[in-house]
Amino acid sequence: MICPLHNIFAQDSINISNPPKKTFKPEPLKATMLAVAFPGLGQVYNRKYWKIPLVYAGFGALAYSISFYTKNYNDMMKAYQDFIDKVPETSSYTRFIKTDPSEYDPVLHPDTFDPSSASWIEDQLLSAVDSYKKYRDLSYIGIAAWYLVSILDANVDASLFNYDITNNLDLTVSPLHLPVPGIAGTGLNLCLVYTF
Repeated sequence: MICPLHNIFAQDSINISNPPKKTFKPEPLKATMLAVAFPGLGQVYNRKYWKIPLVYAGFGALAYSISFYTKNYNDMMKAYQDFIDKVPETSSYTRFIKTDPSEYDPVLHPDTFDPSSASWIEDQLLSAVDSYKKYRDLSYIGIAAWYLVSILDANVDASLFNYDITNNLDLTVSPLHLPVPGIAGTGLNLCLVYTF
């Protein structure tokens, strides 16, 4: 068998290595400032795009709540004002009260109304006005609170973005035997062992 010998020469080569891959490390201050500037922008910066609809759903729900309670507050305030004035042409309160106006209305039915019913209706209208005003004001406070929650979420998410959650972190509960000299008895002792 004949094997020819060949000299194989290596050509000059350049070893090209891939550049190190950059890992995204958001800055908590930048995420917070973006969230303060525009709600949801901190979540965009943190690349948590799924949180953006939640942020705006919260604002939308609170805006609807403000609209609902403001409309009802204005309607009830108008009904209360119409009930306590002495003008017969203003009777918007009759659409909110389901009983017969002859029992409680001193303006439209001065001969048949009951003063205790009129007083009770007036108190109920005023109570409804106060209730709608309270919930409208709480909805405004809710807008401010939701704005702060979205800012806090952006900050915490940026701070914990690269948090180490490897298997090297461990917490176990195990029984522990503590010998006590001179005392014989049973008991249960537990020990928390953590490794990191």
